[in-house]
Amino acid sequence: MTDYEKARITMVDNQIRTTDVTSHSVLKAFLTVPREAFVPDAVKPIAYIDNDIEVAPGRYVLAASPLAKLLQLAAVTREDLVLEIGCCTGYTAALLSHLAGGVVTLDSDGDLVAQAQSLLTGYDNVQAVSGDMAAGHRDESPYDIIFISGAVEEVPAGLFDQLRDGGRLIAVVGHGNSAFATLFTKENGGISATPQFNSSIRPLPGFLKAREFVF
Repeated sequence: MTDYEKARITMVDNQIRTTDVTSHSVLKAFLTVPREAFVPDAVKPIAYIDNDIEVAPGRYVLAASPLAKLLQLAAVTREDLVLEIGCCTGYTAALLSHLAGGVVTLDSDGDLVAQAQSLLTGYDNVQAVSGDMAAGHRDESPYDIIFISGAVEEVPAGLFDQLRDGGRLIAVVGHGNSAFATLFTKENGGISATPQFNSSIRPLPGFLKAREFVF
């Protein structure tokens, strides 16, 4: 039988701390949330491998190391209302629940949202909702932080409209090893983008860049 508590500690010590994640709150969240609860039964014994875990066709619970680095970059506090784009089964939302004051987690896959709603029972500051991920969720906006849980070709402009002035959006922009974790900041209505570090994570459906017509 897998000792999941021991596996969580090993994950934090060997996968997360070794990649310059030093935030006490982020480390504590990863030590607290049972990753095995958010993956299918067949792969629970390998829930803590250093890799993404597929939970639906093309949809993944992200590997702990890059996810932890992105959450550290977000610098979430208990005063923050967070919109997560890409709910999946709710693992990242569960982590965010330990960091933020409130979390809205959004997905276009209604089946995944239903799973997340069930698995997030007891995470009282999290609301899982269904909708177009690229359109965001205006009902609870503006948000202090928008966190995109997957790589995108571009960030839709409409998401920035849902960000509070002084807020920030965290996204991995690009493909594969050339993608960059990017911190977008909204100040006086304007958006600045600062690439932070290379981050190769799975793409999130629905965020393809509009193709330009070439004669």
